[in-house]
Amino acid sequence: MSFPKQSLPLELAIVVPTFNEKANIDELVNRLGRVLQGIEWEVVFVDDDSPDGTAEHIKQLSLVHPRVRCIHRIQRRGLSSACVEGMLSSSAPYLAVMDADLQHDETRLPVMLKALQQMGCELVVGTRYMEGGGVGEWDESRQLSSRFATWLSQRVLRVTLKDPMSGFFMLRREAFMSAVHNLSSMGFKILLDIVVSSPRKLSFTEIPYTFGLRHAGESKLDARVAWDYLLMLADKTLGRYLPTSLISFGAVGSLGVIVHVLVLSLALKLLAWPFTQSQTAAVVLAMVFNFHLNNFLTYRDKQLHGWMWWWGLVKFMAACGVGALANVGVASWAHSGGGGWLWSGLAGILVGLMWNYSATAIFVWPQRRKT
Repeated sequence: MSFPKQSLPLELAIVVPTFNEKANIDELVNRLGRVLQGIEWEVVFVDDDSPDGTAEHIKQLSLVHPRVRCIHRIQRRGLSSACVEGMLSSSAPYLAVMDADLQHDETRLPVMLKALQQMGCELVVGTRYMEGGGVGEWDESRQLSSRFATWLSQRVLRVTLKDPMSGFFMLRREAFMSAVHNLSSMGFKILLDIVVSSPRKLSFTEIPYTFGLRHAGESKLDARVAWDYLLMLADKTLGRYLPTSLISFGAVGSLGVIVHVLVLSLALKLLAWPFTQSQTAAVVLAMVFNFHLNNFLTYRDKQLHGWMWWWGLVKFMAACGVGALANVGVASWAHSGGGGWLWSGLAGILVGLMWNYSATAIFVWPQRRKT
């Protein structure tokens, strides 16, 4: 198959983040070619080192298709950051984002482009939540979670989009560049990040589309996606005061307290163990829980596997053991100096939290060298 070379200035770049999407690439490129006739376009696939060979397949396709480009990322993960990197790599005046799984309706792209060119708006969003749109064959639980996330972002971040969780949109380059330095690039909802990070309110319009069926491969939605979404909300509200990783670490620690109390209660009341034995079991299991959840969520981009997981657990428990001593020491010192029990306890917790966060970030999940 041969493709015509570009002879006119580039108009539109479609940025497509990928991870294990090899089976969808050819079909997506063919569909784009059919609907974007008469438009000078390129598609920029940003692949996070997919083990199924997605990046290599795209590179081979780009040898015969001049409109196809591939950014192959090593030791970097995340849909939002991939979209940012892809948009920054293109000189096109109009930038679109869509998924590789063919669930976004590519026939709406010309309509989006026309809206930007003729209506004067800065952003066009494909929405599922207006007349003419829909979520397709989603089950009830997915519909409820999507609508809750939409409601939460509208209330917490005060956005007026009908579908702020949409992953299908197009915007002017100037609008993207005005927001790019404020982006958190966390999680998978880059649209919401751009809208909230813009120094001024972007003019926008929304067009309906119906969410389609995945063409091939598996969905990337999991518990980490929901966690990343909540962290992005936290970053946009508290990020100016606290690092997002510290917020995540503290949230995991709060869940660990619940685990500690549950284990202690069960050991005392159900197993009838002595208090010291019950408390020891609760401390150990809470530490294992905290380590596993931080490895899975907070430091997912540095996730430890195999024997490194076990070695990381040892270092985590050692670091947190020192943190526990610091907690008790500071709390006792504050209390002996006349501080109330509550404030003394909170002071100890704060010191312990900061030590645990700092120490484990350095010794358990150190910053990887960039390649």
